[in-house]
Formats: sequence, C-alpha cells, structure tokens
Amino acid sequence: MTQRGRHRRQKRGRALRALLAGTALALTAAATMISASQATVSDRTAALKALPSSGRASAGLRLQEHAVPRSTLDRLASAMGRPVGVTTVLDDADHSLLDTAGCPPGARAALPVAPAARRAYCWNAADTRGWRAGAVTTSGDADDDGHWGEHRVILSGWSHGSGRAGHARVAFVDATDPARLTYTWATLAVPVEGGRDYRALASPVSGMVWYQGKLLVTAADGLYVYDMHRIQRATVDSGAVGRVRGGWSAYGAKYVLPAVGSYRLAGRTAGPAAISLDRSTAPDSLVASERVPADGGRTRLWRYAFSGDPIRAGLLATDAAGRAVPTQAYETRTTGVGGVLSYRSQWYLAGSADSPDGHGTLWRQNTHKARATVCGADDSNHCWTGRAGSLSYSPESGEVWSQSGRMLYALPLASIDRSLG
Repeated sequence: MTQRGRHRRQKRGRALRALLAGTALALTAAATMISASQATVSDRTAALKALPSSGRASAGLRLQEHAVPRSTLDRLASAMGRPVGVTTVLDDADHSLLDTAGCPPGARAALPVAPAARRAYCWNAADTRGWRAGAVTTSGDADDDGHWGEHRVILSGWSHGSGRAGHARVAFVDATDPARLTYTWATLAVPVEGGRDYRALASPVSGMVWYQGKLLVTAADGLYVYDMHRIQRATVDSGAVGRVRGGWSAYGAKYVLPAVGSYRLAGRTAGPAAISLDRSTAPDSLVASERVPADGGRTRLWRYAFSGDPIRAGLLATDAAGRAVPTQAYETRTTGVGGVLSYRSQWYLAGSADSPDGHGTLWRQNTHKARATVCGADDSNHCWTGRAGSLSYSPESGEVWSQSGRMLYALPLASIDRSLG
C-alpha cells in the first residue's frame, strides 16, 4: 500500500511528462500519416462465422497437455540452486528502456498511425541487435489488480536465429514507474536428460500470456508452460545454453526459465500464431488464432477456459484425458493475423502489412459485423503497425500493450474503439 500511495503523490509530475510524451507521439503519427494514406484501397472482410462446438473443425483445436515430471524439475533446481521469483529478477534489472523523446525517428516509425500510442518506449539497439521482437504480456494478465506484488510488470518476448540454432528470451520489465522502465533478460529453456541439463527453446515467440503463476508461450510446435516461481539463476556468462564448465549458462542472460509443461494441438505439428487473455468471460479464458499467411484462405479463432482448480492455477481446464477442448471457435476472412484480443464479445485482430514499409490493419469483429481503424484524408484502413505484434489488455488500466520493431507501446482500448470506421 505504501508503494501505491507514493505513486499517487507523483501523478502531477507524471501528467506533465505524459503531456510531453503525448506531443512527441502525435508528431510521430502525423509524420507517418503520409505513408499510410498512400494505401487508397480499403481491405474488406466480413463478420465472424461461428463454428460448431463439435466436428472436425473444433476437434483439430484440442490441446493435449504434457507435464514435465516433478522429479525432473526438482533435480534441475537441486543442481542449479533454489529458484527465485519475479521480484528478485526485477531487483536485478541492468538495462533501461528509452522514452519516446530518446527514440530515433526510424524506430518511432513502427508505431501505429491511428489510434496513436499514449505511451511508448524503445529498446536499445545494441541490446536487441539480431533479435526479433515478439509477444507481450503484463501483470494486468497475471492478476486482476494489475500488479505482481507491488510492481507493474511487462514481459516482452524476443527470438534469435532459427531451427536448432534458435533462441528465445523474455525481458522482465519493471514498469512501476512509467517514467523509468528497467529490465533484465531470462532465457526460455526446456529441461532434458531428466533435469540434468536444459536446452534452448529454439522457436520464434509470437504470443505470451502470463496468468496467475504460469506463463504460456507460443512455439512452432505448440504452447510451452513456464512457472514464474521456478526461475533459475545462470552462473556462467557465455553464448551456450545449459550445463557448461563451471556452472550453468543462458546465452548471456542472467536468468533461465525451464518449461514445466506444454500443450500440443491434436494431430498437428504447428502451434497457435497468437494468444491473449480474456478476463470478460467466466471463467477467464485463453484466446488463440492460427497461422495463415496474408495470401492464404481463412483464419480460425478459438478459446479455452482456464482451470478453476487452485492446484492447477494458471493452467487450462482439461478433461479426464488431459485435453483442453475449445469452448468457442470462429472463422474469419482476415489473414496474416499477428495479434488477437477478445473482450466482451468483440474480437480485435491485428493484421500485418502487405509490404515491408507499409502499415497493417486493426479489425474489430463479432458475429454481426467487422470494422477497421480509419486514418488519413482518404480514410485508409492501413493504420496499424507494419509487423503486427501480440495484444495484451488489462481491464484494470484500460490499456492495450503491444510492440513492433524496437517500440513497446500502450494505448487505451477505448481509443481503439473510437478509431474504428
């Protein structure tokens, strides 16, 4: 309570900083509007089509749960040392994000044209060179009061390389003070050899949801589950991942997250493209979209209920066979979906641009109609970021977080609704 009281006393100073930052964001959006307005043809899509809860379409969306044996995790913890929690990682932050004024114009060009971001930050180029920005989730997903302990936290996923040479990591960002965001890295890993070692999660990360004590991460072959109370310290700073001479390494990161389980789509080798949390349902649910290229056919959207069992906190509800069955499924004509969000019967889909220097489209769809954000003198629908990233919404703050390129940004969901044509 003392921490939050201090933040309320700082509101006046922050309001001034927010006004200055908002001015910079508005200038960025105005400069970018010219390129967006060059797209004079509006994209077209249609309302969502509900799919039957049973049948081939929904059967292929069942997730099979696989848990890493407790003995494996305990063996790894015994060798590496007692696991730590999120607060310990935040207290060890060794990097800072730049606010909008300190971000180069080239980085700011990745921001949405409309609606404009209310807050935006950029990652240091040297710290992210060679890495691709991926998913975002926040403590607004983790807990309905928007905090983890006394901290507001953002988790930002990044990927490097591909195939067996690939790596994935997460930045733990302390966002308690919006004027000063600090962070440190944790490598995502998978235990092997019964907990005697671990390997890198060699897959791009396009979606993450931090719910209660678990972190769900998309991968090429499914969803991986991480326990936020089982974060391990790396003891050797090297480019290796796993056991090395003298201790444990995490590809230069200070911490490593070993997976505690996974979910695999039945009969498929690919996992969802994007995921997010929906707190407007009862129980809370995980929504997902599949990977369909921009020139592909139709995209399926679906949701799973989270378990109400305290012993399974943060995990999906499963049947006796360990399968998570979709509670709803839809089909949309929108393709190239990079971010998905569902709230109060509305679905928000972030589609990537058709060209490297273009802008994507943000749609709001339900079973009756579809609308896209509008910008420019010609009412173009190409108003979103070029490479659409995941979307994370916190009802407590009313903000949607996302990232594109080197930019991490937030904007009110209400402003997205106002921007829909």
